[in-house]
Amino acid sequence: MNTLKSLLSAGILMFNAVVVAAAGLDVPPTDFTRPEPGEESPAGEATYRKTINREAFSHASANMSFERELDFRVGNGFFRRFWATAPASTQAADGLGPLYNARACQNCHLRDGRGHPPAGPDEPTVSMFLRLSIPPQTEEDRRLLAERRVNVIPEPVYGAQLQNFAVRGIRPEGQMRVDYEEVPVTLQDGTVVSLRRPTYSMVDLAYGDLHPATMSSPRVAPPMIGLGLLEMLDEEDILAAADPADEDGNGVSGRPNRVWSVEHGKVMLGRFGWKAGVASVDEQGQAAFSGDIGISVPLFPAGSGECTRRQVECLAAPNGNSPQYDDLEAGHQVAGLVAFYSRNLAVPARRDYDHPDVLEGKRIFYQSGCADCHRPRYRTRTDAAFPEQSNQLIWPYTDMLLHDMGEGLADHRPEGDADGREWRTAPLWGIGLTPVVSEYPSYLHDGRARTLLEAILWHGGEARRSRDAVAGLPREQRERLLRFVESL
Repeated sequence: MNTLKSLLSAGILMFNAVVVAAAGLDVPPTDFTRPEPGEESPAGEATYRKTINREAFSHASANMSFERELDFRVGNGFFRRFWATAPASTQAADGLGPLYNARACQNCHLRDGRGHPPAGPDEPTVSMFLRLSIPPQTEEDRRLLAERRVNVIPEPVYGAQLQNFAVRGIRPEGQMRVDYEEVPVTLQDGTVVSLRRPTYSMVDLAYGDLHPATMSSPRVAPPMIGLGLLEMLDEEDILAAADPADEDGNGVSGRPNRVWSVEHGKVMLGRFGWKAGVASVDEQGQAAFSGDIGISVPLFPAGSGECTRRQVECLAAPNGNSPQYDDLEAGHQVAGLVAFYSRNLAVPARRDYDHPDVLEGKRIFYQSGCADCHRPRYRTRTDAAFPEQSNQLIWPYTDMLLHDMGEGLADHRPEGDADGREWRTAPLWGIGLTPVVSEYPSYLHDGRARTLLEAILWHGGEARRSRDAVAGLPREQRERLLRFVESL
């Protein structure tokens, strides 16, 4: 019986995909009285369709074979592994730090979901950190940036991010402090919403003063679901939506980020990270191993992690590089299994997608211009190496492009082609389950928004018109819009 249901489900998905493909993936709907074919399954056949609970973001692609699911589970083990200070009793978990932000991937991506700012002044920032960089100082810096051989120039003492933990005998670089000011905003119907305006600072710096031109950017860990599907989008499909000169006059001028890929040794389209600063899932994961945990990996083999030349005691500390693991702390096999796990974290199925209030909210979503950046659907390319992600009709609600989000969200820190006001359109799939998965629901790149409405009200720049449209809605229509977003 279960086999028959699976076959019928697969057949329906295939039929729906053909219908939508024939209609054109970029054509907005005109009938909001019923769902579009396939939108109940945002990840196509890879969609997770079982019980929704706190582990909703931690399941494998539903179309994965039993044999490959074993690799997924092993990758999950490495993703959850707590790394130990070198020299440890086992080389398999040896090499933490010396400087680090977390001891395990799962510490930042809580239950494979998003991180959050500290809940109070005394809580350490574990799933949030500060990126650091400086403007180019030399002709060589300018050349490297112009050729996209680097995406930023790291701060000379503290590197590309502030590490707030260290192994015994080494001093942590410092601590990030977040202070909030509550800013009331009155909507057109009289509803008052309080927004948190954050101010960031660094205290207890252990290695001297920062460069006077230091730029910083706070980041919470983004959710992990659907990454492999976004990696399988055709570059042409993403670039087709770019409109840097706003030639269509809709006020939206998305553009791609072009970044240097360490993995491929060339400039590529950025896809991952809050500013689309990384080209692939594997490189994103390996960069986090190195920068966040201080673990050497094939793409970033330094056993000292992100220690800079000025942190002499850090560079001299023991590391866990071992011949058993390719003279690394996490060798090719470990990095590959974590990348496989990361690519295959499934997107949960939609909830209440056919409810009249949700469908009306969807109409308001389009009417308000939200879909201009949060592009609903794509079809992934086909690649035999990635069977779960191949040829899937997906609904991520992102255009994968950079947009000016206004002064309110600006970090004034360029990254690759992204300037200090630009951010990649964040995918919305699964966003309604954030309160289910996360103990402290938070939204936007720095987690300042405590609700989806707060997140919308922070939109500025190219999104200002959509933000104002939402702020001007009567309460009932606004609640229907939010119910639609929560159903994704």
